[in-house]
Amino acid sequence: MAVADCGAAFLFSHPENCPNARRFSIQVPAGRSRLHIPLAMSSAAVPPPEEPPSPVRFGIMGCGSIARKLSRAMLLVGPAVDVAAVASRSRDKARLFAADNGLPAGTRLHGSYQALLDDPDIDAIYLPLPTSLHLKWATAAAERGKHLLLEKPTAPCAAELDHILAACEASGVQFMDSTMWMHNPRTAKMRQLIADHDTIGDVRVINSIVSFRANEEFLKNDIRVKPDLDGLGALGDIGWYCIRAILWAVGYELPKNVIALRHPVKNEAGVVLACGASLYWADGKVATFHCSFLTNLTMDVTVVGTNGTIHVTDLVIPYDEKYGPFSLDSKTNFTELTTGWDPHPSKNVVTTDLPQEALMVQEFCRLVRNIKDAGGKPEGKWPAITRKTQIVVDAVKTSIDNGCESVDVVS
Repeated sequence: MAVADCGAAFLFSHPENCPNARRFSIQVPAGRSRLHIPLAMSSAAVPPPEEPPSPVRFGIMGCGSIARKLSRAMLLVGPAVDVAAVASRSRDKARLFAADNGLPAGTRLHGSYQALLDDPDIDAIYLPLPTSLHLKWATAAAERGKHLLLEKPTAPCAAELDHILAACEASGVQFMDSTMWMHNPRTAKMRQLIADHDTIGDVRVINSIVSFRANEEFLKNDIRVKPDLDGLGALGDIGWYCIRAILWAVGYELPKNVIALRHPVKNEAGVVLACGASLYWADGKVATFHCSFLTNLTMDVTVVGTNGTIHVTDLVIPYDEKYGPFSLDSKTNFTELTTGWDPHPSKNVVTTDLPQEALMVQEFCRLVRNIKDAGGKPEGKWPAITRKTQIVVDAVKTSIDNGCESVDVVS
């Protein structure tokens, strides 16, 4: 008897192979040492086990402090990622970085960025170099056919970013910027609530503040306060998060115009240490943000709609990397005699097994494998979101440079 339907025939194989099958007991008659039952062999060949997808072979270009966080993220992702090589301006520095961050013994060490690009066994580049170096090395990586995970801010201005994106498009490689909170499952949950008109209604006001109190060493020597390295200063480093959060809240609709807040703080070299701006849309939506290297650690975003409000106080870096809290008010009003609120805001927590930076690497690798293994095309939403963020950064910078005048936002 050939067994074709595990649910309707005798089960002679291990029962776990057919979990829905009925089980039977066969008794061997007395005096018989063996039960002979003729079985026809199935003609269907057992398919070979599927091989796991090949890992994305990453090269890390630059050994700055943020690269430590991303190298850990790559290791957390597991077999989907191979940290294949590290490059610095000296091989000794690359060796020290690999040792300090527990990279595999087989990780190749390069003493120049060009050597990394010349490495034929690299699929993707993570590039955390100073912003002023992005145009040269990001375009070179794309032209070599390397997929690109680029640290933010992605460029000093949109014109340079456009050159990078054009190189990626011409080579058919995936581009993504390293805005990690975008990949936290909390972000997706909040986006779902914002899209629910009954819960939030029409988004009308967004406010974002991202700041941290930098020490004197940072304010004197960090690349983020050097005009020749990261000339956008606080605007590019943490204002990027504020602007991205605002655009995210409105579905990436660009504002009509922006006006920088008066009295931005700059260092002696003219780099912004603290600034803010208001953003205006044609339909009356308004957003404000403030970013600073000079005030206490704060990472707030508030999205206010006609029916509800979402408030998150640790957007960029969660208090705990596996827990994402936020509060939600919906259809809230005063109690009788206006002595309180009814209902109270709900406290929500979204959990994750992997931190957001590892989820970012995981998603980037999925997109890369779709291109290199399945013949797919690069996902276009990520460069589009990056470009819109950069356009608004440019407009705010222009407003600051022109005495906080209104600047039209042109795509």
